[in-house]
Amino acid sequence: MLRGGKVGLRARHEEDIPVLRTELFDDVVNSSRAEGGPWRPISPGSKDPRLVVDEQNERVVPFSVVELDGGTLIGTATLWGIDPHNRCAHIGLGLVPSARGKGYGTDVVAALCHYGFVVRSLHRLQIETLADNTAMLRSAESNGFVREGVLRSSAWVMGEFLDEVLLGLLVEDWKPAARS
Repeated sequence: MLRGGKVGLRARHEEDIPVLRTELFDDVVNSSRAEGGPWRPISPGSKDPRLVVDEQNERVVPFSVVELDGGTLIGTATLWGIDPHNRCAHIGLGLVPSARGKGYGTDVVAALCHYGFVVRSLHRLQIETLADNTAMLRSAESNGFVREGVLRSSAWVMGEFLDEVLLGLLVEDWKPAARS
């Protein structure tokens, strides 16, 4: 398990799937804002890649996020679009409603940076998020990510076009948090 100050990133367990389906992916508005596409329901037993890990896909590393105190499942974290030639990847995360606003997102981003830069030896990490997602922007910038641009009206979300912010972090600009 990768450890941050408050959270751990671990492999997806079978018992995580119903919780994540209910807490994250059945929420129409939140899922629409996070997925980059229209919401669609996930059936029980589905092999949907947002829930079920494809061990053969080298370009995506999904984690379940747990609180270090007690081990409660609080969300998902993903390193995706991994490009081993250019040594870059994207970061994504989703926290269950009860875990939001507690600083976990910043800790998840820090743990993903450690995984990307130290474990995977990547050179660049990137985040794309909606311009009004202040929690993700704060989490990214707290970890050293720099706003590199705005993609105007690039995301169709629940009946309207929204701007997306592109943030990047290079390994030489990364300041790792103290690891436990």
